Amino acid sequence: MKYFLRLSACLLLLIVLAFPLPALGASSTSVTPSAFSEFTKDELRNKNFAGKDLESVDFAKVELEDADFSNANLRGAVFNASNLSNANLSGVDFTYGFAYLTNFDGANLSDAIFEEAVLSFSTFEGTKIKGADFTNAVLEKWQIKQLCADASGENSKTGVNTRDSIGCR
Repeated sequence: MKYFLRLSACLLLLIVLAFPLPALGASSTSVTPSAFSEFTKDELRNKNFAGKDLESVDFAKVELEDADFSNANLRGAVFNASNLSNANLSGVDFTYGFAYLTNFDGANLSDAIFEEAVLSFSTFEGTKIKGADFTNAVLEKWQIKQLCADASGENSKTGVNTRDSIGCR
């Protein structure tokens, strides 16, 4: 019986090595500068995404200054090296989102949800965050200091106090 099991395992291993299955990959919907080739750089800056379902969309190196994302579903979305300065993200749900090296300077993040979002090396100078929920978000110490300077209010959907969610002292 042991011989049969060993022989079966060896045959299975040989079949897998001799006839490998192709790797299947999956990715989120991608929004990159080339995907917006019909728009000029200035047209993207004021783009209206208000109330849209943009779950898991990848915004890579996109200029979205003054864009309106108010009340949009951005769960799991990615803003990688993007410019969201002065953008309206009030009421968005960015739970499980990822924003690496993203500029949120002057943006309106009021009543937004950033639960378990990774916000590494993003900037928040002059950002409005009244009522935003940053529960378990990944933030560096300098970002926490920057956000705590203007943190106030309670999120209308989660009921979480903004200062508590950031860890302000």
